[in-house]
Amino acid sequence: MQRLRAGFCKMVNPYSRKISRVELRRPAVDGFIFWTKNLGPFLKHLTEVQERGYPFIVQYTINSYPREVETSVVDASQSVAHASALREMFGPHVMVWRYDTILCSSLTPREFHVDNFGRLARALSGTADEVVVSFAQLYTKTKRNLEAAAQENGFTWSNPPLKEKRELIRELAAIARTYGFQLSVCSQRDLIVPDARDARCVDARRLELIGGSQIKAELKGNRPECGCFASRDIGEYDTCPHGCVYCYAVQNRRLALRRFHQHNPASEFLFEPPDAVESSETKKTTLPLFRT
Repeated sequence: MQRLRAGFCKMVNPYSRKISRVELRRPAVDGFIFWTKNLGPFLKHLTEVQERGYPFIVQYTINSYPREVETSVVDASQSVAHASALREMFGPHVMVWRYDTILCSSLTPREFHVDNFGRLARALSGTADEVVVSFAQLYTKTKRNLEAAAQENGFTWSNPPLKEKRELIRELAAIARTYGFQLSVCSQRDLIVPDARDARCVDARRLELIGGSQIKAELKGNRPECGCFASRDIGEYDTCPHGCVYCYAVQNRRLALRRFHQHNPASEFLFEPPDAVESSETKKTTLPLFRT
């Protein structure tokens, strides 16, 4: 919120380590997409975001997984309460529920996901009209973190064949429809089955519906099979303390916790970079993102 009031922030390219200034004033910003697993601390600020003229979407991940795989995520009952408050304050289109990512393990087998998803869908019915799903992206660091957690906590994990994934998606889509959700699949188009569709997590059309004005934006995803509109992510890797062992954005939790505790609320950065190079380029953005 301090950066929003200041009208800009700075962020570091995770590959080149170059610093860019991102304008956050209304003429340069069409809207915000907030990703979170705990809306509670930020909920009180959303009225000010709206009053400043920014339409926004909250992509709210609520998985209710065991602590062995989601170490410090807020209890799902609290997240459901946040979702209900968000619906009362801003209407049914602002939130998108994410049951994401789907992790297949001895702690979270197929039967777990069917029962767990159904319970959450029933509790969240009426708070949103879409639920986004995807299966875990098993990058090298993700596999390493999963294996370490599995050894420490005595569970096993797997990457099921495509047929099994599609069967589970089909079941979840039917449950979603029962409780008033359209199920969409994020960046995994071979998993789209009847009653499911391609996810558009950065959605200019939804922002138009919320804000009541037209947005000129091109479809330009950030990775293969991504259905999103062009956007700018102003988050930072290795800063989240939630401890989800399947997360692609955290190299290791000790680093993330250290950075989280070193966060300076007065800084222009989410995390002050010791090794970044100042760039003369000033970036303009249409749909800034903030992942929390």
